[in-house]
Amino acid sequence: MLITTLAAALLVGQASVIDGDTIEIHGQHVRLYGIDAMESRQLCWNGKRRRYACGREAALALDDFIGDSVIACESRGHDRYGRIVARCFVRGEDLGAWMVKSGHALAYRQYSRDYVKQERGARKRKGGVWKGKFVKPWEWR
Repeated sequence: MLITTLAAALLVGQASVIDGDTIEIHGQHVRLYGIDAMESRQLCWNGKRRRYACGREAALALDDFIGDSVIACESRGHDRYGRIVARCFVRGEDLGAWMVKSGHALAYRQYSRDYVKQERGARKRKGGVWKGKFVKPWEWR
């Protein structure tokens, strides 16, 4: 019984990146658990006060990090849009932790505090969006 339950909770395969916090595996949209990335059309300001497409940059960073590797996702349920919400791993690394640590996403404290430490580190290092100014994605929407 445990093997069947575990197998049903896992989604494994190559992923296509939809945006900085959503991927697609085998036609299923998967929202990365515990993070919120800048929206695709969202703009931020870099350290030189220039606007840049931070949402697009987040998606490209995720796509580059994943490459052609196989992703394994552990479902945590579904969101209000019907997407699977999951913690996903590539080459043994948690994608949500990597996105937050690199400054391309924020810890989504409304749903989880799992990535707060990574966010503090990115902010301290001025990585990703932390190099300038931005509107939090949940406020931008």
